[in-house]
Amino acid sequence: MIGLIGQLALLAALAATVGLDSTGWVVGVTYGVVLTAALTRGLSSSGANGLGPADRVTLTRATLVGAVAALTADSFGGSAPVATLVTLAGVALVLDAVDGWVARRTATESPFGARFDMEVDAFLILVLSLYVAPSTGAWVLAIGLARYLFVAAGWLLPSLRGTPPPRYWCKVVAAVQGVVLAVAAAGLFPARWTEAALLVALILLAESFGREAWWLWRHRREQSGRVRVPPGVITVPACVLVWFALVAPNELAQLTPGAFARIPLEGLLGVAALLLLPGRARRLVATLVGLVLGLVAIVKVLDMGFFAVLDRPFDPVSDWAYFAPAVGVMGDSVGGPAAKLAAGAVVLLGVGLLVLMPLAVVRLSGLAAQHRHGSLRWVTALGVAWAVCATLGVQVAPDAGIASMSAADLAYNEVSQVRDGIKDRQVFADAIGNDAYQDTPDDQLLTGLRGKDVIVAFVESYGRVAVQDSPFSPGVDAVLDDGTKRLRAAGFSSRSAFLTSPTFGAASWLAHSTLQSGLWVDSQQRYDQLLSANRLTLTDAFSRAGWRTVFDDPAITRDWPEGQDFYHFDASYDSRNVGYAGPAFSYATMPDQYTLSVFQRLELAKSDRAPVMAEIDLVSSHHPWTPLPHLVGWDELGDGSVFDGMPEQGDSPDDVFRDPDRVREVYGQSIEYSLSSLISFVETYPDPDLVLVVLGDHQPHTYVTGDGAGHDVPITVIAHDPSVMERISGWGWQEGMRPRPDAPVWPMNAFRDRFLAAYGPQPH
Repeated sequence: MIGLIGQLALLAALAATVGLDSTGWVVGVTYGVVLTAALTRGLSSSGANGLGPADRVTLTRATLVGAVAALTADSFGGSAPVATLVTLAGVALVLDAVDGWVARRTATESPFGARFDMEVDAFLILVLSLYVAPSTGAWVLAIGLARYLFVAAGWLLPSLRGTPPPRYWCKVVAAVQGVVLAVAAAGLFPARWTEAALLVALILLAESFGREAWWLWRHRREQSGRVRVPPGVITVPACVLVWFALVAPNELAQLTPGAFARIPLEGLLGVAALLLLPGRARRLVATLVGLVLGLVAIVKVLDMGFFAVLDRPFDPVSDWAYFAPAVGVMGDSVGGPAAKLAAGAVVLLGVGLLVLMPLAVVRLSGLAAQHRHGSLRWVTALGVAWAVCATLGVQVAPDAGIASMSAADLAYNEVSQVRDGIKDRQVFADAIGNDAYQDTPDDQLLTGLRGKDVIVAFVESYGRVAVQDSPFSPGVDAVLDDGTKRLRAAGFSSRSAFLTSPTFGAASWLAHSTLQSGLWVDSQQRYDQLLSANRLTLTDAFSRAGWRTVFDDPAITRDWPEGQDFYHFDASYDSRNVGYAGPAFSYATMPDQYTLSVFQRLELAKSDRAPVMAEIDLVSSHHPWTPLPHLVGWDELGDGSVFDGMPEQGDSPDDVFRDPDRVREVYGQSIEYSLSSLISFVETYPDPDLVLVVLGDHQPHTYVTGDGAGHDVPITVIAHDPSVMERISGWGWQEGMRPRPDAPVWPMNAFRDRFLAAYGPQPH
């Protein structure tokens, strides 16, 4: 108890000096309570009267390790005081030599003391490896987990359960692990030196454990019968699994230790109900409850992924259709085998949850029935605590009250989404049929753009975050401001604003169809419903008014029937039919500069042609945003082989995505490249009849934007003819290619009607 009080005092001292948030407090206090319980049990099992002099030194070390664990937990939510963490770890490592010396001098050596010392060493190494892993690589966790994996292997392999003779070399190797990890945490040496030292430490650790295992195998005793797995090996994972389903949040940003320190009302009611049932009925109901909790856990995992990528929860009605495109996009970025492996892992996770969760609930309900009276007392006590916390609104973290009903709330929301999704089909069908321009005579459409070549250029992932309030926005802003000046010198003017996209982070096709159709297409269900309808798109309007319509998307690698069946493009260019012989750049099959050059050569450079309206999708700024090409002379492009060798000159996605700051940096660079390509294209081919609409499809992922970034994307209209710009003067858009924070914001589905009204008749 003195040790627990010391642990709390040390945590309070850290909170008052270097700061300690709720995550650190939860980890530190939990560690102190578990340590106290483990010591009490260990003393009782060993028959010792109390802690000896050396054990008190080890307890001091253990208290310091608890503080290191608390600071490490804090580091995952932000920056931790490295000097304090390393100092505490260093003192604990020095005391590791002191407790052994004290034990020998006082003749108080004991198996209990040796075990206590070893477990503190192992946990300190685990904590330090957790702290070092984000900056060095997940492989470092092998150092921290080695001891625990060896113990777990002994549960299944009887030969590893013995006790080998003590070896001084084992103590040396353990000390090396702690010292090397502490030095790595301090960041005293270059990254390559640190990684080399950690690798050597891991090799020494593998040799030490390997020699232990070899000795144990050679001196093994033959054992017959079935291997008995300790009860905790099944019960503890079962508790963790059920607890995750009951209280885990559905957003990664909220996935902190504090989020699990809650009392789930559903769990209390479930235990109480199961205790009232006889054996066979209890097992049946427990199985059904487990299936429901398995589905809840799957939805929570899916929500985490959708919030991280699309900034919204998973929609059980229509979002299943995203998985096949997601695997395709991942395959374009990291390779087909890796994408299929990841997809297989996701499927196995879902199946595993549906299988293991019922088993876990049956296991726990059986244990509760074996201890019926104690279980009822605990349920009653926790129920009272839940009611008090719910009344007072006690929270362990923002939006995470101790009194939890998160699983029930999630289940209710999912059922509501299904109901709303069914109703939405009729709502959207009515919206599709309500089209003010559907019956407009062809000769009245787009009269203000007759004779102009109109390009709608979508810049992948070009969001508001690219032009304001981010570390990389100054670079993008500089490109836009410089582009405004250069285009003005070439006779072009520009106006800019923002549109609110229906999607976030991915699913570009929802934004494209929203802009084209004038409908709010924010789900795959709406997209599929739209494709089966007869709705006037911008492409249709231009086609009916006499333009040749073209679609150019280098990301397309297979047949795309929607281009003809719904959008009715006269011609389509993709990765297969533009003669590109250069390298791919991660997701982008070719650089944006080549895409624009081919469009110029195949369409705009022709003589005696009709005016062209084109949608061009620029994908060099598509995730993972690296490696990037750089601009070359337009007359040097040829078949694209001029780009040979460029991907190798850039950073690989694997290297960049180890550092969140580098991810944001390369995102900004990719937007700069795409915009620079467009500006240079207009400068190089200054067509006085060109009208260019440049816009983003959606914001990038949340690990670039941060939370709560919104769905706004920049949009700019560029034209040489003053009369074209005069027709949109009433929009209130701002001069230049860079919209300021106070620029007008329209929903993206409003653009079609306002564009058609500006350059043609008012709607009927």
